[in-house]
Amino acid sequence: QVQLVESGGGLVQPGGSLRLSCAASGSFFSIDGMGWYRQAPGKQRELVATIFSGGSTNYADSVKGRFTISRDNAKNMVYLQMNSLKAEDTAVYSCYARIFSSIWSATDHWGQGTLVTVSS
Repeated sequence: QVQLVESGGGLVQPGGSLRLSCAASGSFFSIDGMGWYRQAPGKQRELVATIFSGGSTNYADSVKGRFTISRDNAKNMVYLQMNSLKAEDTAVYSCYARIFSSIWSATDHWGQGTLVTVSS
């Protein structure tokens, strides 16, 4: 059974930084895209950043220049470095991964989420 487990959330002051990590574990063939979504109270879920197995990345306009996504394919991990945090970045951040159980079959998997609170 595949599991995604996030870590690194917490309380940070505006202008501060946090680094989120997500580890994929279990038995699978390979991982394609990995990334992060967030959902703030009363708002829709938002795609924050995506990184593909070849290293290409996409970011939401709201985080470009402040957040950096990276991955370690050998460790099956994805990271989100968040700098210059703002109050509006406060949300539950969830990682996801498109995981291939075989060369022909892929499924999207989600972590439980980690809370990031930006407040003075």
